[in-house]
Amino acid sequence: MTILDAFPRVRINFLPTPLAELKRLGRALGGPRIFIKRDDLTGIALGGNKTRKLEFLLGEALSQGCDAVLTCGAMQSNLCRQTAGAAAAVGLECHLALGGGPPDRVDHNLLLDGLQGARIHWCGEFSQGETLPAIAQELRDAGRRPYVIPYGGSTPVGALGFVAAMLELRDQLEALPGGCQCLVVPSSSCGTQAGMTVGRTVSGLDTRIVGVAVDRDAPGDPPYETLMARLATQPARKLGLDRDYRAEDFQVRYDCVGAGYEVVSDAMREAVGLTARLEGVLLDPIYTGRAMSGLMRMIRQGELEPGQTVVFWHTGGLPAIFRFAEAIR
Repeated sequence: MTILDAFPRVRINFLPTPLAELKRLGRALGGPRIFIKRDDLTGIALGGNKTRKLEFLLGEALSQGCDAVLTCGAMQSNLCRQTAGAAAAVGLECHLALGGGPPDRVDHNLLLDGLQGARIHWCGEFSQGETLPAIAQELRDAGRRPYVIPYGGSTPVGALGFVAAMLELRDQLEALPGGCQCLVVPSSSCGTQAGMTVGRTVSGLDTRIVGVAVDRDAPGDPPYETLMARLATQPARKLGLDRDYRAEDFQVRYDCVGAGYEVVSDAMREAVGLTARLEGVLLDPIYTGRAMSGLMRMIRQGELEPGQTVVFWHTGGLPAIFRFAEAIR
């Protein structure tokens, strides 16, 4: 029994995901012991961190009697791919509101969306949920009962997936003398790091969590740390914790964004290549590649010491390797 047992959940992942040491990479960097949490191996739709959130999101959908799920993203969205797979696994109709229009060539995540039965709604310039209310109403008018998942799956319910993940990590770290001093994870829609931070409270882990930002905030948007505080406080209250999170409770590095979200930097290229050559572990060139470049920078700048242990959280996204083949080879 855990604190999460009161919440509806569908068990669609292969858990626990492995926690393995990257010995050759650690020696090459001359820094702390590096362990990798393999959420690229969650199992559904080529894996990824979003399926942890979807266990609780689709659990709530089914508990509410919904027969369809609707979410949004860019044409090659990882969340959309994983939502399509998770919906197929539990028997829900899947609708995806994607930015852009029908491409000449269907490949990568978009190909996988279709293979898993997703129905695509093309939304032009809108890819972050602007059209979700209208599409949801169209589905209701057609007699469907849609469950709407906002951009990134970053909701208080979705964040519970990473509260559960931190309890899982705590159990795995019991075999490591000295525990883990730092956890590094990509940050974008903020829900993963927010859930991890609540999970740190629930699990009692004394671990610094560092998010590596993978894109820039739009003008006028609040900082990631502010968004995370809002996202973390709500699931904390759901769990009965007497805790209001503040922006100061979150650490995000913005120095690895480079020229932009889908622009491959030299540091990212090095991180993807070095991890592949030394460990046979593949990183994607947007999220985990950028986060690994952040970890490498932290080691080289002396922020992490040889006697410490760090966990790098692999959040998946592997189909992007093929999209950026020319940039990362």
